[in-house]
Amino acid sequence: MKKLISKHFFADQDIEQFIGLQLRYGVVTASLIVLFGGLIYLAQSGQMPLPAYHHFIGVSGGYTSFGQIITGVKNMQAKGVIELGVVVLIATPILRIFFSLIGFIMEKDKMYIVITTIVLTVMMLSIFGGLKI
Repeated sequence: MKKLISKHFFADQDIEQFIGLQLRYGVVTASLIVLFGGLIYLAQSGQMPLPAYHHFIGVSGGYTSFGQIITGVKNMQAKGVIELGVVVLIATPILRIFFSLIGFIMEKDKMYIVITTIVLTVMMLSIFGGLKI
């Protein structure tokens, strides 16, 4: 079994390995959640008749807030579970940037701390700027 942390507490390689594992597990977790949601969707609506594809009927809005997604997951609604998987997938690279920031803080690399903080701030403002809570 590989050692996750080297003798030197959190060396560069350890942080890179941790970030790589975080990305891998984040994508796998998001994929499994979406797959589970898809299976729920098939179980719930697999026997329904095919819709008429000749006329476009828009889908009503839903799951536009985090609270609606959590409520959908609690009620085992397929769309809520799938939306949760998408949220986990979106959160994965953001966590990567956050952990990179922690790594740069531990290395005391001021230039990359500033750059990473700016990138993280812009991403958070972009995400939460239009979010309905």
